[in-house]
Amino acid sequence: MKKHFITSIVSLLIVSLFSTSAMAAGHGNGKEIRTTVMSYNIHHGVGLDEQLSLKRIADVIRDSGAEIVGLQEVDRFFGERSDFQDQAKELAGLLGYHYAYGANLDLEPADGQANNRQYGTAILSKYPILRFDNVLLSSFGDEQRGVLHAVVNLRGVHVDVYNTHLGLDAESRKAQVQEIVNLASTVKGPKLLMGDFNAEPGSSEVEALLASGLFVNSFQGIEDAYTFPADQPSETIDYIVTSPEVQHSNQRVIRTEASDHRPIAVDVVFKR
Repeated sequence: MKKHFITSIVSLLIVSLFSTSAMAAGHGNGKEIRTTVMSYNIHHGVGLDEQLSLKRIADVIRDSGAEIVGLQEVDRFFGERSDFQDQAKELAGLLGYHYAYGANLDLEPADGQANNRQYGTAILSKYPILRFDNVLLSSFGDEQRGVLHAVVNLRGVHVDVYNTHLGLDAESRKAQVQEIVNLASTVKGPKLLMGDFNAEPGSSEVEALLASGLFVNSFQGIEDAYTFPADQPSETIDYIVTSPEVQHSNQRVIRTEASDHRPIAVDVVFKR
């Protein structure tokens, strides 16, 4: 009886030690949260064949496995070119995703229409969007630009997601990049920034963004990451950048002519 009692105590101690070691290891390593991120300038849903098809755009996103998506050139009741659709809402419905929309252009309704004509960016997410806002950027009299900011609850990790479409001249982009850096520097935790930057890698504006220390280029070192024009791409102007602690893999440019840009996607890992 005494021997059995001592054996039981020893067994409990061994189990306790293993449990404590496992908990310590789990706490030290953290839990990995994986997802796929995409950036896609959708050209208001019109492909190189000049046909409007949001279903085709949704199919590209679905086939990629992307769960957080930044879209640029998104119409909302804008005009006949997009059948006055609320494109972010339509795409979210086709995918079963949550969405946020930011109007950088907000114009009077078209004749016979009740809603303002809007044009801007959207964020689609398989996971809940806790809050969002759209911040207009300095545009110096040219087409208004902005950055859409959403906080996504990625299985318990709150990720600050930014989506932008920068201006057409370098001086505007430099100012816009600095404004985005100022905005992103006010929050802690993991960050994603994606968009059509209209600038090549190595340009002063892209280098300024990376020099901030807030972001790294998830496609750094990936050759031939050309995204524009979609039929014979020769320019790298679409980006996904992340806070430095985020891990990247499986970077790819997706071949499709559903827009005048090709989308890019990357698998990322956050630690909780």
